[in-house]
Amino acid sequence: GIDYLIRIPFTKEFAQLSSEDFINQILKDKLGTNKLVIGYDHHFGKNREGSLEYLKENQDRFGFEVQEIPRQDIDHVGVSSTKIRTALLDGKVQHANEYLGHSYSLSGTVVSGKKLGTEIGFPTANISVEEEYKLVPGDGVYAVRVSADGDNYQGMSNIGFRPTVGGDDRKIEVNIFDFDADIYGKQVSVKFIKRIRDEIKFDGLESLKNQLAKDQSEAIKILNQ
Repeated sequence: GIDYLIRIPFTKEFAQLSSEDFINQILKDKLGTNKLVIGYDHHFGKNREGSLEYLKENQDRFGFEVQEIPRQDIDHVGVSSTKIRTALLDGKVQHANEYLGHSYSLSGTVVSGKKLGTEIGFPTANISVEEEYKLVPGDGVYAVRVSADGDNYQGMSNIGFRPTVGGDDRKIEVNIFDFDADIYGKQVSVKFIKRIRDEIKFDGLESLKNQLAKDQSEAIKILNQ
């Protein structure tokens, strides 16, 4: 429902603006603000000197109304972007999803891999995420939901270095259940539901295959709940 999004480049010059200058030059003179909605802990201006309290105390002088977005609590924990990022990096996608109010997802292009998964009965789609800044959950195996070729599927994803097969770079691999279409070069979206286990180095491909069968059963149980 947002009509306009205005982005201001964060230059060195802009960073030197005091909170008072930001209010007068940007909010008042350039935007003609009538009402400002701001987070309870937001700070702005050089050295973060501006605050919600400062705005509220001076809203009559500034000529616009100030509305606070209060702290959002889940299980008595204040939700913040930092907590969400930390939970994702730790692989705690369930916590991140609770904070977000939806399942964390990433999208990318399916690229060719070594096809070792196909050899052991668990073919995987290797996902290449274009945006370097996209946060990828911590290493491990996850129960996921996948949108591919216009349909939705259940699946499991491994994020990490594939130590059993001597992987040397971090990859996002997804095994899509009951799916055998060719989707190389196509876009897929992966929603992370729950982490199943750490990434582990196994004695060989047979041990890995046995564990993947257990992972698949666990993922199906999680996704069907």
